[in-house]
Amino acid sequence: MNASSPAHPEARQALTAGIICYLIWGVIPLAFQQMGAHGANPWEILAHRSMWGVVWAAGLVILARQSSQVMAVLKDPRTFGFLVLSSLVIATNWVTYILAVNNGRTLDAALGYYLNPLLNMAAGAWLFREKITRIGFVAIGLAVIGVVIQTIALGHAPWISLILACSFSLYGIIRKRVSADAQTGLFVECLILSVPALAWVIWLQLSGQGHFGTAWPISLWLLFSGPLTVIPLMLFSWAARRMPLSTMGFLQYIAPTMVFVIGMLQGESLSLLRGISFGFIWAAVAIFTAGAVHNARKKAAAITEFEPGLVTTPQERNPDNQPD
Repeated sequence: MNASSPAHPEARQALTAGIICYLIWGVIPLAFQQMGAHGANPWEILAHRSMWGVVWAAGLVILARQSSQVMAVLKDPRTFGFLVLSSLVIATNWVTYILAVNNGRTLDAALGYYLNPLLNMAAGAWLFREKITRIGFVAIGLAVIGVVIQTIALGHAPWISLILACSFSLYGIIRKRVSADAQTGLFVECLILSVPALAWVIWLQLSGQGHFGTAWPISLWLLFSGPLTVIPLMLFSWAARRMPLSTMGFLQYIAPTMVFVIGMLQGESLSLLRGISFGFIWAAVAIFTAGAVHNARKKAAAITEFEPGLVTTPQERNPDNQPD
């Protein structure tokens, strides 16, 4: 493979950014649970995520020297409107997730993020004309079976899971259409959310219901919600614009698997039927991953064979007819 080709390093960087993003999201329930254990409710946590998030997002904008891009976005009604919409969607996702993991519904949260890649693949094919292979269809079929069994096991529609899946899938679609860099878009989103967040935090503090400043552990956890929010979202936004939505969707299985393990270790109930449903989903992930690795190797071999400037013939590989 030609190392000088710019597309390949960027693809590898996007893949790395996506993996790191989902690893962070995989452990984030533990942080929210710590905040909840110290008395903060989901709405207070959401407010602090938004308020401290804008500080960290501003730092990224300054480091990237994108202040002019921020001003351009704020002056562009279409782009700003998309970011207002994406900020509302991600806020819905955040508060639903916090409610789930802080109220013994961590497995429901995991299910939501197992379901999300199915929506991403469908959206990728419908909106962006991304091709789904036969292996992809098999993986989707197995995952759908798993989700149906999960619904039967619960005895009702998994509303938490559906809200999480739909909101984050919609967020990814909107961000893929926004003509703004990851840092710029994220800062504007946090800026939009920080206005009501700051008002809510001030009201909580003045009414004596706020937890910031009451003790150093909860204060540090609420401060930590800033980087915990900004860093993975920045990585997600950057990677989502540089790889197919379907690929980004299946990377997301990293996070719900970690969340599932957390829920199990914390003693949440897992019936036999629910266990079978997760088995179908994990089989889908394994099949898709095997297919993706096979296709990547074929593509790499094709590039090595036909890319200009590379040695492709036996004579070129061994011009002096020396033994291999």
